[in-house]
Order: sequence, then structure tokens, then C-alpha cells
Amino acid sequence: MKAPLWAPWRMEYILGKKGAACVLCEMPKVDPALYRDGLVLVAQDHAFVCLNRYPFASSHLMVSPRRHVADLTDLGEDEYRGLMELLRQATMRVRRAVHPDALNIGFNLGRAAGAGIADHLHGHIVPRWEGDTNFMPVLADVRVMPEHLDDTWKRLYPHFADLPGQRAAAP
Repeated sequence: MKAPLWAPWRMEYILGKKGAACVLCEMPKVDPALYRDGLVLVAQDHAFVCLNRYPFASSHLMVSPRRHVADLTDLGEDEYRGLMELLRQATMRVRRAVHPDALNIGFNLGRAAGAGIADHLHGHIVPRWEGDTNFMPVLADVRVMPEHLDDTWKRLYPHFADLPGQRAAAP
């Protein structure tokens, strides 16, 4: 008999209220003093960066427009430039902060493409290290995260402090 594998953090997602207000719309709207609780690193006029609450790897970031749109083609020119510049800046900062061997960067446009939140566009920045894939996802559909999300937020926060925009007070 195989020993059970536990991923208790998944229950929050499984039991979480569905169909409520868009989480990506709400994240940058709260008082910046609460950004740490929402895992937001910086919010600018057109886009914001946050940690993925259900990451594929440690320091997995999401970059999202503030406006609720589903596709890159739905963005105005200023919104598109703001989103892409923030994606570029976040990429530089995650490299500096955690020194990955490589990165996966991309947008899942639509549920069939793998978007968990299909109606609010967001890009992913996933740091990768040689040998970071292990047997857990293959055997048990479980990911082993080496660091708690709050610790990751504290590690990344100083690397975003020089960007213009709103952010929580320094930890």
C-alpha cells in the first residue's frame, strides 16, 4: 500500500468560492497595506505583479493587466505596453532574486489552453532550476514547494522596490 501524500494548501482552492468577484480585479484594488496578504509585489497604472497562490515552482509570478480583459488583443496600446514592460521588469527581477537556470514565461489564453482564470488575462513567470522536477508530480499530482509563499514574497519584495507603483510597506 502506498503512503498518502498530503497537499493541504489545495483545500483552500478546492473549497474556495467560485463565481465571486474576479480575484485578479480585486488584488490591486485593496489598500496597498494589504498587498502582502494578497501576494502583490507592485501595482502600476495598467498592470501588477503578484505571486501565484498555487505555484508550479518557487517564486512563480503572475503579471496581469488591472483591467478585466481575456485576451492580449483586448488591451489598448498603453495597457499592452504597461503589461509587457512590467513582464520584462519582473523577469529581470526574479532572475536577480532567485538565480534560476531558466524561466518559463507565457500566457494561457482560454480554458482549453490551461488558463485557470480564463476571463482575466495574466502572464506567468516560472523560474526553473536544473533538476527541479522530481517524482512527486508524476506519482501523486503533488508539487513540493521548498519555501512558504510569505517567505517568497519577502525574498522578492526588495527586488521590486525601485519600480514605480504602489506596494506594501517594507517587511
